[in-house]
Amino acid sequence: MTITIADKTFNSRLMVGTGKFTDFEIMKQAHIASGADIVTVAIRRVDIGAPGHVGLMDYIDTNRFWILPNTAGCQTVDEAVRVARLGRAMGINNWVKLEVIPDPKYLLPDPVATLEAAKQLVAEGFVVLPYINADPLLAKYLEEAGCATVMPLASPIGSGKGIKNEDNIRIIIEQSSVPVVVDAGLGVPSEAAQAMEMGADCVLVNTAIAQAENPAQMAEAFKLGVEAGRMAYEAGRIPVKAYASASSPLTGIVGK
Repeated sequence: MTITIADKTFNSRLMVGTGKFTDFEIMKQAHIASGADIVTVAIRRVDIGAPGHVGLMDYIDTNRFWILPNTAGCQTVDEAVRVARLGRAMGINNWVKLEVIPDPKYLLPDPVATLEAAKQLVAEGFVVLPYINADPLLAKYLEEAGCATVMPLASPIGSGKGIKNEDNIRIIIEQSSVPVVVDAGLGVPSEAAQAMEMGADCVLVNTAIAQAENPAQMAEAFKLGVEAGRMAYEAGRIPVKAYASASSPLTGIVGK
């Protein structure tokens, strides 16, 4: 079940987020229950070193979890690059989940700005994990630019609609030589399993866990869904047929 991204190997193929939880303690419990190794954090939510400050990072065990800083809230190339640099200057690490989203209603990522920002950040030594629409051509351009993964959305952020871009995601998986992380829109563990069964390398889940009635329980359910989906993919499913096929052979059966 291990996955290697850039130069790091992780034991879980589920990434989790930090937004939309009702409080930090519930978030902490969900992170532990998820079994995830990677937790993504919006750099703009991190306040390190403020006197008497207890905040988001105080509830994440950085000895247990690898922090994936993200550029959530950035609408332009310049903003995204500046915020990524800020995350590195804070001493978190040199990884960044790149998000450039100028659209406030549907929260769809800007493909042109994402590619431009990715090229700049790769040139500056960042390990870039770009969040994109399910566009196979853009995914290939980003891979060629040196990105460590591609992260196509299943459906719009926080929508819980599940996988609405299945055909394009399948093409991205087929064509990619870097890990494919299905990100955004997953609502239930069966959808995470579906993504893994398709051959995705990993999924990132935030809202479906954070806004569940029992976030820790939902986090564990997603853990199991990801594990089951990956195991099924590795096992190899039977071909889809247009007709029935008897489970038991007709030869050698006991006659009447």
